[in-house]
Amino acid sequence: MSETGLMKRMKSTTLARMGHNVAIGLAIGAAALVGGCVNVSAPDKPIVINLNISITQEVVYRLDGEAKSLIQQNPGIF
Repeated sequence: MSETGLMKRMKSTTLARMGHNVAIGLAIGAAALVGGCVNVSAPDKPIVINLNISITQEVVYRLDGEAKSLIQQNPGIF
């Protein structure tokens, strides 16, 4: 009994998937082994953060000519 082209493609695809899964499994296993080598400890001296921040604000305003003349005629309005 001979295999059809479809059966041959299905077998090759299945083998490729199995190889891919094995490679992923090995990568995860290697990462798990290396993960135990990390050592975290607190520093001997306190951490100092120096913040020299300068905040400036600039306000720009424009008035309509009519509003400007109204304010100049009545300076005590504000």
